[in-house]
Amino acid sequence: MAHQKLVDNWGRPINYLRLAITDRCNLRCFYCMPEEGIKYLPKQALLTYEEMERLVSIFCQLGIEKIRITGGEPFVRKDLVPFLYRLAETEGLQTINITTNGLLTAQYLDDLKQIGVKSVNLSLDTLDQDRFKQITRRDEFEKVYETLIKLVDHGFDTKINMVVMPGKNIEDILPMAALSLKMPVSVRFIEEMPFNGSTTDHYDLPWSSSRIIKEIEKEFPLQKITDPKHATASHYKIPGSLGNVGVIAAYTRTFCGSCNRVRLTAQGELRTCLYANHGLDLKTLLRADQSDQEISQAIINAINNRHKDGFEAEKSRNFSDNWESMSTIGG
Repeated sequence: MAHQKLVDNWGRPINYLRLAITDRCNLRCFYCMPEEGIKYLPKQALLTYEEMERLVSIFCQLGIEKIRITGGEPFVRKDLVPFLYRLAETEGLQTINITTNGLLTAQYLDDLKQIGVKSVNLSLDTLDQDRFKQITRRDEFEKVYETLIKLVDHGFDTKINMVVMPGKNIEDILPMAALSLKMPVSVRFIEEMPFNGSTTDHYDLPWSSSRIIKEIEKEFPLQKITDPKHATASHYKIPGSLGNVGVIAAYTRTFCGSCNRVRLTAQGELRTCLYANHGLDLKTLLRADQSDQEISQAIINAINNRHKDGFEAEKSRNFSDNWESMSTIGG
């Protein structure tokens, strides 16, 4: 069956879907949600697995080829692995990747291999146990680090995502970069974003991607290497290293011009940009018995009304509301 190519109103091809399967998480990282957590959605407010499978099939007919499973923490949702086995059979879907905090992941690595998952992003913001507890509000560093070792041993393309935060983990930048010397991993340093459920309507970024690079270069020479097409990270290599390091300009948003991704939240809202505060309610269309063709056309219409970049999308926000938690939007 011929697949349509999805292109937005700025001429950018869209072939990558970030699919959040839950808003729940077993950590409480302060940059993602308040200490008391967030008000989780009732079960009936979330997409069922069957609804996700139907939407993924529609998206793949429109040209989506790659899906990243996110949350919250994906593995806290019951029956995730059987869902992934079914998802892998979707016509047109070429790649399934996962972002996880690593607490529940290790027990499923053989299944992930069988499913065909090749790449796993592991959220890890520090290599110090005490700082890990401070950042995540949970004392689980050893379990996450063990997962990292097992991911590498199983041959997964492993990316470590570290959000750089003043007063929290700046002293971890160099030790984390040094991991790439001895391990075949990509260590990605991410600019902190305001998606933490706070009421702040003003946000200053003290550690930009350029400042992070300068910090690494205090200790290690960096060689710029070729970035994959549509990459959000700018990649570098320390000479002689097994892996590489990257920086993701998540707040300064230097990669918007080549953005090929959209998000589907756990409650079924299509977000064409992370920084917009509204999206297309696909769950309502599904539960109103709309046909696949009608839902497909609604998706096309949303893609054809996409913001030029994250800064334009941010202007559409209503700042009388809180910044959403990242676990609600889909990490």
